[in-house]
Amino acid sequence: MDQKGYRRGSFQSSTSDEDMLEIAGASLDFSMADDDPPLDREMGAGFSSYNGGGMNGTSTMMDFLEEPLPGVGTYEDFNTIDWVREKSRDRDRHREITSRSKESTWALIHSVSDAFSGWLLMLLIGLLAGSLAGLIDISAHWMTDLKEGVCLAGFWFNHEHCCWKSNTTFTDRDKCPEWMSWSQLILGHAEGAFAYILNYFMYVVWALLFSLLAVLLVKGFAPYACGSGIPEIKTILSGFIIRGYLGKWTLIIKTITLVLAVSSGLSLGKEGPLVHVACCCGNILCHLFTKYRKNEAKRREVLSAAAAAGVSVAFGAPIGGVLFSLEEVSYYFPLKTLWRSFFAALVAAFTLRSINPFGNSRLVLFYVEFHMPWHLLELVPFILLGIFGGLWGAFFIRSNIAWCRRRKTTKLGKYPVLEVFVVTAITAVLAFPNEYTRMSTSELISELFNDCGILDSSKLCEYVNDFNNSKGDDLPDRAAGPGLYTAMWQLALALIMKVFITIFTFGIKVPSGLFIPSMAVGAIAGRLLGVAVEQLAFYHHDWAIFSGWCSQGADCITPGLYAMVGAAACLGGVTRMTVSLVVIMFELTGGLEYIVPLMAAAMTSKWVADAIGREGIYDAHIRLNGYPFLEAKEEFSHKTLAMDVMRPRRNDPPLTVITQDSMSVEDVETIINETTYSGYPVVVSRESQRLVGFVLRRDLIISIENARKKQDGIVSTSIIYFTDHSPPLPPSSPSMLKLRSILDLSPFTVTDQTPMEIVVDIFRKLGLRQCLVTHNGKLLGIITKKDVLKHIAQLANQDPDSILFN
Repeated sequence: MDQKGYRRGSFQSSTSDEDMLEIAGASLDFSMADDDPPLDREMGAGFSSYNGGGMNGTSTMMDFLEEPLPGVGTYEDFNTIDWVREKSRDRDRHREITSRSKESTWALIHSVSDAFSGWLLMLLIGLLAGSLAGLIDISAHWMTDLKEGVCLAGFWFNHEHCCWKSNTTFTDRDKCPEWMSWSQLILGHAEGAFAYILNYFMYVVWALLFSLLAVLLVKGFAPYACGSGIPEIKTILSGFIIRGYLGKWTLIIKTITLVLAVSSGLSLGKEGPLVHVACCCGNILCHLFTKYRKNEAKRREVLSAAAAAGVSVAFGAPIGGVLFSLEEVSYYFPLKTLWRSFFAALVAAFTLRSINPFGNSRLVLFYVEFHMPWHLLELVPFILLGIFGGLWGAFFIRSNIAWCRRRKTTKLGKYPVLEVFVVTAITAVLAFPNEYTRMSTSELISELFNDCGILDSSKLCEYVNDFNNSKGDDLPDRAAGPGLYTAMWQLALALIMKVFITIFTFGIKVPSGLFIPSMAVGAIAGRLLGVAVEQLAFYHHDWAIFSGWCSQGADCITPGLYAMVGAAACLGGVTRMTVSLVVIMFELTGGLEYIVPLMAAAMTSKWVADAIGREGIYDAHIRLNGYPFLEAKEEFSHKTLAMDVMRPRRNDPPLTVITQDSMSVEDVETIINETTYSGYPVVVSRESQRLVGFVLRRDLIISIENARKKQDGIVSTSIIYFTDHSPPLPPSSPSMLKLRSILDLSPFTVTDQTPMEIVVDIFRKLGLRQCLVTHNGKLLGIITKKDVLKHIAQLANQDPDSILFN
């Protein structure tokens, strides 16, 4: 049986299928083998017994009720899962295990192990995600430093580790003899124009080498390893199937190329892609446990927890990770998933802490502690930073989406390697002369968050010192020195560069996160504002706004706090996170005292950004790529009815249906050949159009093919019936095929007068694939998730055909 949309080979070997998907402007091919349980393992293991008496003893019938056929109930690629059916299957499985547990000790042990398997899976995900995050952190730190020099004591040491055993003084800790820049190694000296040019050249060469290696690995082995991954994970968690997106090849290549991309100095971060890496770990480990391997809804609960573990290791924020998964990523998040997410995030953070990738007993490079409280009047500059974050977020989203759309619709998308080469070259050439863009973005944020102490040698801490006024470790607000003014100019230039280069970097064909670049933009703006307020308070401490709380010689302004608030504001403006963002930021700083400034900045940035455009960056990319994602946060306020959206429309051909007991195998195969629908309504007869149920295309194909192979007498003229009892037929007729077990007898139906507001709510809250429309019990039409999305797009004056997938 050869028909379009169905390939016989797909049920013989699940490892051989290659599928194509248009994603972000390039055709990508990938193996389907990694994302769903293969069907071929059980194909030859024996099938259900065929029962049925037959007519006059000559006709035999086949029913799959006893034991479902392998493959029945699974989904094609780029289809939406049926949440209701998956949850129902899991409840049936659980009831069966519970009832059997009373029969024997072995069944009781099986019941206990089934209940414990979820927690064991969370443990494994946490261990694997934490280990990979530690490996990525250590490798990226070493390779970033490799652009500037090499350690003679051992080339595998980064700059900091290389100088640990050196006897140099604290102020010269970065100039130890064991670490040599490329000019020292090649020319024998580090001073002079030629040495500078050589270091510049080596920096650009290493950056280009790393980025080209990353893009070639992505293009050649795992096209789905590019980008952040969060928009696709949101779509997958909503019930969409993208085979291979969370597979083993994607995991391996994303882990390797993430290190290369971060090390190349591009304006991107590893935090978003770490969520993708953790979800890959979760998906692969699901195959060890039958209840997660065979149930798509259960698997998505695991992926929600894995996303929490990913954020936990990205920011060293376990609680923030759980809230991020709940607020930003997950579509279905029951209380049980909340507990398991918490456990997975805990294990992942503990594993990363055990590895100690930064050698400072912290989970992130930019952990800081502030000692001075903030004053109520400082809320004014904090809210200003919130406004800046909202404006930057809205500007970035619009610009980046415009550029990505241009990439998808022009020839630019056909040259991903050239694009990465050009963006890296421009970034490296502009970055090297400025020390704040030359260093890794994580180190930059760490420097900006830093609260200046007596021993700090950074230019950001170069004030005119008056140690007579200092009390212990607390330094008073002081006049800015020449080094600080130089640093301010360099930071202003760095801000301009980061603002524009990030627009073109997010979306290129390498793993690229947005958290760190957004935080860097905000941290630079915050530090600039913090120093400005500090100098204003120093020179004008007698002004009314400062006189009550900031007297001369007091330490009252902390520029590092402004940097932190600015980072939160910009990240909130881009992603529209609020609760999880504030929790992540205070977990980073270890200070509950600064929650109010962070909350004020996060809410202000969200209000300002929402006033300009409602979508966050991830939702904007979901819409750009046409993924079938129904946003649960948006209200549907239009007065349309189900009959306005259902198909067939007035001038369309009639709805394709299957009758319950009068169609032959050949008739059904013809329908399958001539249409590409995912399923078909089953009616009593074409005349009555009374609805009986709904049957999936995939289930029909598998059942008919297996009946032809396994049951004698099944030919093209055999009657297929979905009723309990076989229809009366002449004695000479061939064997009949009973397929009642694959029929969904309780499909969701609405009447033609149901408001679309209710229909959209049903689709969102129950995760439906399709809904049948009836009038007085007669079938009128069908509404699919794609129809709902097209209708919403049409009402928003968008192109309804931008919804690419079924």
